[in-house]
Amino acid sequence: MQQPSIPYWHVWTDSQGMSHQSQGLVQGLEMNVISRGASPQWIGERTSGAMTQLFTVLPPGWEGDWHENPAPQWIVPLQGRWGVETMDGQKVEMGPGMVSFGADQHTKERNGQRGHRSWTVGDSPAVLLLIQLGPGVPLPPIPAQ
Repeated sequence: MQQPSIPYWHVWTDSQGMSHQSQGLVQGLEMNVISRGASPQWIGERTSGAMTQLFTVLPPGWEGDWHENPAPQWIVPLQGRWGVETMDGQKVEMGPGMVSFGADQHTKERNGQRGHRSWTVGDSPAVLLLIQLGPGVPLPPIPAQ
């Protein structure tokens, strides 16, 4: 198998305080064993430090008004679908098998918009796993435009 990469949506803030989302790639995975006795597998860079993990369930019909992510965070949909719109008008819908990195802190309000808005898609709840990164934990780079 050729060295894989993992796509994700990156929500980020530009120097003028506008939020955007771009497709990024987790790259640089190396074939290695994760623990003694395990078979080799593709493993990405390990990140450690202060992190908070939580699950959240967005009910059907849920709509979150404009807000910033509370901390830089990986968002992994486990069930259902949800959507995200950034201040630049980009809308993305995600479900299981897709990943998002929310890093839209420090946006500047424009026309009542700040950060992003999000919502559930369809008639099922969206079950999400959030991994919030604390101070000093390295963030993925903003994808090339």
